[in-house]
This record gives sequence, structure tokens and C-alpha cells, in this order.
Amino acid sequence: MADTKNDNPTTKNALFLVLALLAVAAVRLYRLEEAALPDYDSVRNWQIVQEIAHGNFRNLFHHGSPGFSVLYVPVAWGTTNFHVFQFLNALLAVAAVGALAWFVTKAARLTALETALLTLFIGTSVFLTFSGRDFTMGSASLLVFASLLRAYYQRLLTPNSRALLVAAVWLAVGLSINYKFILTLPILSVFELLQRDGLLGRQRNWLRVLGILVAPFVVFGLVGVLAGLPWYRWPAVYYNVLFPGAPNAAGRQGSVQLDVTFYLWFLARYESWLVLAGVALVPLLWWRELFRELRRINLVRYLAVWAYAYLAGMSLLLKAPRGLLLAYGLFYTLAFLTLRRKVPGWQLAVIILLACAFNMYQVKEEVYDYTPSSYPQVTQWLRQHQATKVVSTVGLGLAPFGVDSVVSITSEKQLPALRKRGFQYVLLDDYYRVTNVQQFDSLGRQQPIAAWPEPMLTSPLLNLEHIEYTGLSVEETIKMQRLAKMPELKQLRLYRLR
Repeated sequence: MADTKNDNPTTKNALFLVLALLAVAAVRLYRLEEAALPDYDSVRNWQIVQEIAHGNFRNLFHHGSPGFSVLYVPVAWGTTNFHVFQFLNALLAVAAVGALAWFVTKAARLTALETALLTLFIGTSVFLTFSGRDFTMGSASLLVFASLLRAYYQRLLTPNSRALLVAAVWLAVGLSINYKFILTLPILSVFELLQRDGLLGRQRNWLRVLGILVAPFVVFGLVGVLAGLPWYRWPAVYYNVLFPGAPNAAGRQGSVQLDVTFYLWFLARYESWLVLAGVALVPLLWWRELFRELRRINLVRYLAVWAYAYLAGMSLLLKAPRGLLLAYGLFYTLAFLTLRRKVPGWQLAVIILLACAFNMYQVKEEVYDYTPSSYPQVTQWLRQHQATKVVSTVGLGLAPFGVDSVVSITSEKQLPALRKRGFQYVLLDDYYRVTNVQQFDSLGRQQPIAAWPEPMLTSPLLNLEHIEYTGLSVEETIKMQRLAKMPELKQLRLYRLR
């Protein structure tokens, strides 16, 4: 497969890409209007964006992602409807699929049909579909990462200062949107060692690169100081990630957990079988491209270094499917390029479309079937009973639906103080089970005054996404999820505070 600096995909490529992206958008947006924000972080992000939009910068560095919050501030000036934020974030993830597919189209010189097939293949990924329906920095991270991939590949192909600085800009944007972009630094260092062209040190380029990377920290740091925050608030996020202090509410402490099987199991259980086959076969079928002439870049080696480095690195840390967020598209792409190399055009189309159909079945089973939310019904009941202040166990899922005040607690010992503050009701939200915050036993033994199902709280993917927080094993998590899904259980139970 040839790499060239002057590839010019045709208008037909662009047309097929757009058509495929429309199909991906339909997959990502289907029934999203029935959904709630699925997790605590999504709701907090929605709240924080509104705070910043009204001049409150207290939580600017929440999760080390000021760039993400600022990105949505203009939306918050126009609406508080969480579905608007959710839909826009989903479309941002669709754009990320398009950016990755277009980069590969140019670098691998794909035909128009191949461009569409690759786009559909990546776009129907089960986990990328699931994660593209929340309101976290994942979608923006994917778009910036695709841009970084393209920019840094250009830096390797045409080693000049401009290309290097463009890549540095995208890296700086990524670091401001998601602190986990720091994991790209070791991988970029590997590429620089393989390249050994001296560009980084030439003409003091390292000073300019360093200046670009530091700039967001200086700008947002000044904003934070002017708003009354300590100057070290943002760097403190990185320190807390590297050196976690006290155990969290679920009792989990530390950030290292060696397990080389988790992500392979997840790919086998939830993603296309072609992807898992690709993980195993790429090193064998692309041996020459991967391991010869290391100083001469090619697309497969470039994508493989990124993908396998992420797989290796995340296997050392606490697990969650989002650990491989930036690598899912790469593994799908490597599987596609491998199949393309071995299978003629029409047969390639048949196999990829069958794989997409399998993905869609999985999306239906693992995403759509858990989508409808009962939080609107809870809100309606509360309004009918003139209740405006509610306590919720760990989760904040009720907050976006118009209740005046929803306070999250991590222990029922907090209830007496809240009752004195005028709170009349407590919602036993089974999000406390998802997060394994087992501090509500006596409350759960009482008789609720009303109860509703909430399918998302029984979703295997949502429960697996919280393994990083709970520290539980896969087996323990699946067992807990199956218990929560028992037909006789209602996941939202309302009690009167007495």
C-alpha cells in the first residue's frame, strides 16, 4: 500500500463519505430523544457548562477539561435543554468518524465505495455508539484525536517546522479538552525516536512546541485565578490521577491494575468479530510494513503503533471500556485495511456490510433496548405533589428534567440534615448500585410510595463503564448488573423523608 503526499480524493469520495455519515448519524441519534443523560459525569458537565455561561467559574477545571466546557458555553446561552447538548455531542462523534475515515481515504487511496464502507464499519461500533450518546468529553476527544493523527502523520511524511507546529496545536487542544490526552505523549515520543530526523531540536522547534502546549494552561489558569481559583487547580487534576488519595465512595483506591485480557474480552463480547481477528492478525499479515525500514513511515505501522500502544498502556491501568476510546476506530481501520488487502472489491463490500449488520444487532440489544427513561414520569409525579426539592442516591439523572433542586448523596446518614433543610422526598436511584456505593440498605428495606423502571441502570455497558470507579472485577460487575435487571425490581423508588 503506497503512501503519497499528493493524494487527492475525488468528489465521489466526498459524496460517498457524506452519505455514509448520514447513515452513521441516524444510528447514533435513533431514539436519543427518549433517553436521559446516562451517568453522573454527563449531568455534572451539563450543569457546569451552564454555570460558566453565567459567569460562575468555580468548576472550570472539573475533570481537567476546561476546553470541553467552554466549547458548549455558546449553546448554554441559547438553551438549557439537555437534549440539545446530547444531540450536538453525538453529532460531534459522527464528525470524528468522518475525520478518521477521510484521513485514511487520503493516506491509503481508497475508492469511493471503500470510503463509505470504512465509515459505516467504524460508525457502527457498539461502544462508540453507546459512548456517543452521553455528554462527556469523549466525542470532542475523538474529533481532536483524528485531527492530531492526520497532522502528525503529515509531520512524519514532510518533516518541516510548520507540520510539527500544527500537530502541536492539535495536541494542545486535546490536552485542554481531556486530561487523558497526556497518554499520547509517550506514543508521540516513540514516533520521534523512530523518526530521528532532528526536527524537534532544529531551529529551537522544541521551544515553540513547548510554548504551544503550555499556552492553554496559562490562558485557562489566568481565567481561573481571576475567578478566585488557586493557580494550581488544573495541574492538581493530573496529580490526583497519578497519586490518588483517599478511597472513593465505592472504596476503590489506586489507579494501577494489570489485566491483559479485559479489553480483548470486551472486543470479543461487544464489537465486530473482524476487529478481534484484526488485533491478532495485523502483526502477522503486515510483518514487512510493521518491522522493516522503521525510519520510513507507512500508514499501517502508524496506526498500529497508536492502537497497540494504547492497548498495552491501558491494560496496566484501571479498566473501563472507555480506556480504549481513542483506539476503537484504529482497530476497526486496521481490520478493514487487512481485509481489503486480501479480499476483492465486491467480496469486501459483502463482508463489511455483514459485519455492520452484526454491529447493528448488537447496538439494538445493548443500546436501543436500554434507552427509554422514566425520569420524566418521576418529575411529573413530583410536580403533581408540589415537590420541588429531592434527594437522590449518588445519581443526578433526575436533574435535567426540571426539578428545581436535586441533591446527590453517597450515604443515607446525610438524610437527617437534608430533611431539616426542607427536602421532603428521597429517590432511591439504582445508580448507587452501578457505582457500588452500598450505603443505602435501611432505606431500601422501606416501602416506597412510588416506583418506576429505568432500563439504562441495568445496562451491561453502563455497569462496565463504571468498573474504573468501583474497582470490581468483570464477573462481579456482571453479577451485580443481572441482579439489578430482575423483573420484579424497579430501579427508581421514591420515599418520603420522615
